[in-house]
Amino acid sequence: MTDLSTEDKNELFAMIESRFDSHMERHPDVVWSDVVMKLETNPDKLLTLFEMERTGGEPDVIRLPNGELAFCDCSPESPSGRRSLCYDEQALAARKKNKPDGSVVALAEQMGLELFDEATYRYLQTLGTFDLKTSSWIVTPETIRQKGGALFCDRRYDHTFVYHNGADSYYAARGFRGMFKI
Repeated sequence: MTDLSTEDKNELFAMIESRFDSHMERHPDVVWSDVVMKLETNPDKLLTLFEMERTGGEPDVIRLPNGELAFCDCSPESPSGRRSLCYDEQALAARKKNKPDGSVVALAEQMGLELFDEATYRYLQTLGTFDLKTSSWIVTPETIRQKGGALFCDRRYDHTFVYHNGADSYYAARGFRGMFKI
């Protein structure tokens, strides 16, 4: 997709504004008109936002701990249109049987998203309750990745957990969350 139609753009803004208004706890000091202005001056971000919504991410604005504003995936469970993917292209290439359709790292890059790291994932959990039935891949340190592993997180028992798995694994209940700064 290279550009949004006026109709798609209007639908997207209406949906995002409704979510924004419904979840003021995620951004108590942010004004919607300021968000719109930032998006309209950067049309590439509009396409990213559209893809986040299209793949089930339910993006919303959050203020990061460092004060920056970002759109991030706030769907209750890992975005449904971004599941059943192995961690990265190296893991995908190493898989000999039953390859998934792609990798988290490649799809995030294609969509213009930053993959959550552990700190961002833990911070998101302070803004709501996410991944009670699913899990989400997160940025994996190179030392773990070199040994064939990758990290993912979820929330169980009112606690955020970080786990490891082979980077070439994939599951119907594991996807990824992403964000972009505005």
